[in-house]
Amino acid sequence: MTSKLHALTLALLLGTAAFASAKAAETPTATAVPLAPATVQPERIILNLTADPATEMAISWRSAPGLSGQVQYAKATDSPDYVKAPMTLAAVTDDATLAVREDPAFRAAYHAAVLKDLEPDTVYAYRVGDGTHWSEWLQFHTAAKTDAPFRFIYLGDMQNNVLSEASRTLRMAFRKAGDAAFVIHAGDLINRHDSDAEWGEWFASGGFLYAQTPQMPTPGNHEYGKDEAARAGSSINGQWRRQFTLPENGPTDVPASRETNWYTDYQGLRLISIDSMQVDRDPIARKAIIQWLDGLLANNPSRWTVLFLHFPLFSSEPGRDNPKVRAALKPLVDKYKVDLVLQGHDHGYARGAIGPDGPAADDAGATYAVSVAGPKMYDVGSLPWAKKSASRTQAYQVIDVSPATLTYNAFTATGEPLDRVVLHKAVD
Repeated sequence: MTSKLHALTLALLLGTAAFASAKAAETPTATAVPLAPATVQPERIILNLTADPATEMAISWRSAPGLSGQVQYAKATDSPDYVKAPMTLAAVTDDATLAVREDPAFRAAYHAAVLKDLEPDTVYAYRVGDGTHWSEWLQFHTAAKTDAPFRFIYLGDMQNNVLSEASRTLRMAFRKAGDAAFVIHAGDLINRHDSDAEWGEWFASGGFLYAQTPQMPTPGNHEYGKDEAARAGSSINGQWRRQFTLPENGPTDVPASRETNWYTDYQGLRLISIDSMQVDRDPIARKAIIQWLDGLLANNPSRWTVLFLHFPLFSSEPGRDNPKVRAALKPLVDKYKVDLVLQGHDHGYARGAIGPDGPAADDAGATYAVSVAGPKMYDVGSLPWAKKSASRTQAYQVIDVSPATLTYNAFTATGEPLDRVVLHKAVD
């Protein structure tokens, strides 16, 4: 480490205790409001990538309790004839009663289906329902088997005032990159983990976009709730696995990490979600995640590697630091030359390259970024590692991937250019 990086780490450590104390004193207030019941019409429809995005697609939605679920799908055509003889797949249904913040006995039927044996690089149309009540026909595009160029969107925390103020960032991202292959969310999608009303705002923010472009989240601390039975004293909320159908290829010896630590390979990119809450607060899970990640990076068929998580390895807020997360992950980032580490949590913007010995030139170390999509803001400090930083700035990022280059562009919520870096790889 360089002396500058040592100084930065020491300053962050000294500020952590005071910041944590102040945050602990905050007591979010919430007035319980009656929830509208889940409807007979399918709602909160969302796509997720699986571990094989060229031949599979995961679909999740919910409906009124007591209803079954099924998906009808077909290869999309330019004519409306695709609706004449669709294939039908029964969904797995969890008719659940959840103690959400607004109603301790809230009920809904949560449905999930994974379409398999699809053709690569192909547009499919689908609808979901119970056989009587159907959604509209929607479309998605499977990944190619080749390293064809594509783009994806990266969003930091939406978290607060999700529908009223964070939604504009998400929607502007889709205006800029409507052809994005998928969207990653770096945790804290909402503020109160058990608020079904807030989850409703998150789904309303994306609307049909979530049903046509796969959304790939990693959890933040606000997706976790207190749980005395859990090793770390908290566990992922009850809606996470019911609302999302994410790859189940995380550490096999950490059941709590199912659909929170996961990876997928997409057209020359290995995308890895790290559950930073487990890394930070559960020593047993931390060890298993390190071992799992080491294997993924050592045996990586993709040209590019993007790791994303909630707690930053290098923070943008002067009173925050995550030394356990950094100590666990940075040696592997350096050893295997991870290209991009995308993060949330700090409610500011910063981007720079850091190598084994500290801040580095672009392409000489992993590129780290912290960003925030929602309106909640923290201070952004003087950052020796950051080539670009910004405070009080809602932002989204569009990342273009090709065999030779990875181009990272950040934009403000109004669409103005904020930051840009181009990473390079030699093409054989």
